[in-house]
Amino acid sequence: MSKPKTEVQCVGRDRQQLKIVLEDEELKQVDNFVYLGGAVSADQWGDKDIERRINLAGGIVKNLDKIWKAWNISKGTKVLLYHISVQAIVLYNAQTRTLKEEQKWKLTVFKMSLLKRLCVA
Repeated sequence: MSKPKTEVQCVGRDRQQLKIVLEDEELKQVDNFVYLGGAVSADQWGDKDIERRINLAGGIVKNLDKIWKAWNISKGTKVLLYHISVQAIVLYNAQTRTLKEEQKWKLTVFKMSLLKRLCVA
């Protein structure tokens, strides 16, 4: 176990200050951290994870801008690339949680704005 990399988190409504000591050193308590690619937050709602995934996917979209604008690449190929590269990032690990309506809306808006962009290009 790496002491400098080890952090603790109190999850739930009553977030209290934890004092956990490892080899005479108190571990840092955090509200959010990334674990296996997903943002874990103390509030358990997953809003930070959805935001993070949309931002990561937005970066991928920006990096592939030349492909989205290319006239010699078919819309079908662009949509396939969207499913492989962008949607995979946004939906990774999504089946393990129940999404709130607001989160579903954010994901839908992101998806529709990107697909509209692909089909117009």
